[in-house]
Amino acid sequence: MPADPLHILIAALVCWLNFVTIDILFKLPERGGVSGAEEIGRHIEKGGGALHGGYMMGNIVSSPDASAGTLLASCGVYAAGIPGGLLAALLVYIGNRICHDPGYAGTTGCITATLIVYGFTLIGFSAADFIIGMVIAILTIQGISHVHASRLLSTLWRWREG
Repeated sequence: MPADPLHILIAALVCWLNFVTIDILFKLPERGGVSGAEEIGRHIEKGGGALHGGYMMGNIVSSPDASAGTLLASCGVYAAGIPGGLLAALLVYIGNRICHDPGYAGTTGCITATLIVYGFTLIGFSAADFIIGMVIAILTIQGISHVHASRLLSTLWRWREG
């Protein structure tokens, strides 16, 4: 059971950095990679958001990506330590193949998150801190403001490309 709000805040930041960095490295903002992602991106752009940030958000919704991988890894480590996180990575990999996702952002995010979460448990954090933290991290991208989140993601994408 999470006890320290500071741990949750740190976990949210670490989770956010993990999944956003991996999704950007795997070029999710470049274009819609799976069915539905381009339509979501265009819809967000029509609403005043940024197209490339919208593409990334569409990819997140349409197939298991690093955000889903990070959340599932946290749950897996909570349930069974490193083997639980690696089982979660296998499930994300299978989910990506079912969605005909050509990339491996979700699987990579799940593996890195497994190592990160487990590492933080060695210094006093709980995996539950990361479950809550990841939910908060996902809300900052998908739940609060599509316009602002897509613009932030698009800015990060331009830094990668520039």
